[in-house]
Amino acid sequence: MAASNCHKPLELYSVIDPLSPECWALEPILKKLQVEYGQYFTLRHILGGRLDSLNSFRKKGYASAKRIAERWDKTANMTGMSCDGDLWREDPILAPYLVFLAIKAAELQGKQSGNKFLRTLREHLFLQKQNISKEDVLYSIAEMVGLDACEFMKDIHSQSAIKALHCDWKFAHEMEIDQIPTLIMFNDKAEEEGLKIAGSYQYSIYVTIIEEMLGFRPEPSAPPAIEEFMKTYRFVATKELAVVYNMTESEVETIMKKLVLQQVVKKVPVKHGTFWKYTDS
Repeated sequence: MAASNCHKPLELYSVIDPLSPECWALEPILKKLQVEYGQYFTLRHILGGRLDSLNSFRKKGYASAKRIAERWDKTANMTGMSCDGDLWREDPILAPYLVFLAIKAAELQGKQSGNKFLRTLREHLFLQKQNISKEDVLYSIAEMVGLDACEFMKDIHSQSAIKALHCDWKFAHEMEIDQIPTLIMFNDKAEEEGLKIAGSYQYSIYVTIIEEMLGFRPEPSAPPAIEEFMKTYRFVATKELAVVYNMTESEVETIMKKLVLQQVVKKVPVKHGTFWKYTDS
């Protein structure tokens, strides 16, 4: 049973904090869900998170930075999605509110643009130790993903971005979100409530929930050839490929080394593991 091209029966809301390594670690699961069951749901990111915990960094200083850095490195080791905690020792983020507004400003130029911006923003944060609360960094990311960067910078400080962010926070409050990340799934039956999944689980749990919400067991789509996947996503972790293709990370490395020789991808070592960048050559 296939879903109609014009109507997807499920809505999936991913409530995240863009600065949270645990939310970043959910990326492989979300990619696999989109590859296998994307014809059944639309995905929307909602900004939750607690600014007060980061804003307290200014008061607590180095001790707080050390704790955040250790948490980042521990999460990276546990999940396979690299995040470099040294950022908090070298150039800590002191204006998280601006980061949240920047994401909403990017979304004003379209959902696809917003998603590209969010992903690239997090790559700069977790992999490159970029302080994404600085306006020059935000401007360069906007340019990189093809936004109208000047319009974007105006929108960061606009009422539209503030209102959009407050809508997200209102949604998170109404849904009683007390853990990040949380996924919420709704179906198209108005009388049924959404299902809330707080925290991170094995992939099979999310598939079971999709089946429950649909009322039948959908056939998962086969993933595309890895080369096609790389062409679509451009910059991907070994961990993401391993999850999407049901492989070990060493099996992924073997395949990707062949693509490096064919000049299809470039290997990008990071603090914890490896990413792969698609080349247009």
